[in-house]
Amino acid sequence: MRPGAQRRAFVVLSARCAVKTRRSLFEARGAFSPTRRTPGRDGRNRALHRGRTSDRLPAARVARHNTVRFIQHYTTRPGDALRIEVPGSVSKKRSSAPKSTNVVAQARKGKAPRAGGKNRVWENVKSILGAVLVYLVIKTFLIEAYRIPSGSMIPTLLVGDWLFVNKLVYGPTIPFTNVHLPGYSDPKRNDVVVFVSPTQTDQPNDPNPTLVKRLIGMPGDTLYMRGAQLYLNGIPQRQGFDASKNPKAASDEVNDLFAWQHQHEVHGSRFGEPPQTPSHDNWGPILIPRNFYFMMGDNRYCSKDSRYWGIVPKANVRGRPVFVYYSFRPNSGASDPCNGETSDRPLSFITDIRWGRIGHVIH
Repeated sequence: MRPGAQRRAFVVLSARCAVKTRRSLFEARGAFSPTRRTPGRDGRNRALHRGRTSDRLPAARVARHNTVRFIQHYTTRPGDALRIEVPGSVSKKRSSAPKSTNVVAQARKGKAPRAGGKNRVWENVKSILGAVLVYLVIKTFLIEAYRIPSGSMIPTLLVGDWLFVNKLVYGPTIPFTNVHLPGYSDPKRNDVVVFVSPTQTDQPNDPNPTLVKRLIGMPGDTLYMRGAQLYLNGIPQRQGFDASKNPKAASDEVNDLFAWQHQHEVHGSRFGEPPQTPSHDNWGPILIPRNFYFMMGDNRYCSKDSRYWGIVPKANVRGRPVFVYYSFRPNSGASDPCNGETSDRPLSFITDIRWGRIGHVIH
């Protein structure tokens, strides 16, 4: 072979080796591309595959360009707009996808959705109204708290006791009416009952207070009292030992409020004739009509009960006390035997709590 021909063959072979080596380098550096590089995909790739030295790009720029494409492909999600800038890299056009308002997408970006001032106020109002509604439902239909202000039920209930009353047991009352919803029990003799008092003419400021007493007479019962001894259908009803320690009056009280008993007195019965003038310790016999109850306090001489203001309609019953949840010895300016034990400590509702009464079940 001629020297000139040998020189030309050597140049051609060297050029081919250089092209193959550079192509291998480009393919190795572009291995991170998420899509296979094919001839004709874009102008730069066509230039590389055709071997046009005038359009070839530096290997470093191609590698950076492929890295950007790899990151964009594996890190972006549908609806997200992501722009990665690498110094010296090929600029990318901004995504035309609409900006995401998805809460999850904003949380990924570290941004919490901003609620307007009106929305925050409305959410707070709804929360308060919901809490008030739950409270009213519980108070009206399920359970309610009461305070004992007097000693009429000593020793069962003490002045300063705070107790929960089960309003569902006898059937809750529809607000502003005396209509009862169905309950799961009926009042029974000797139950401690919360009720609305019949009209008390001697209390014009509060003629119908809510009271708590013990149910003594059921519909159909005959009640009378002789010498401070209560009789139920001819059988004497004795109180417990604790009640026997309650104070007793020195004389038998006569009150005009007892006059209501004449409407229900029983004449010509085996229990004897009723007295012409009923008194505190001598009255009856009286017959309890249907759907009415006779209530009395355990502290008989300190209790204003059915002997004074009459029998209680069934519709007036509100519930049954369950247990004492708080109790303290109240301060009393004047000594009153009907109020039981009192305290001389300041802030007695904190400093003189009856810890042994808390949780006491009422019977």
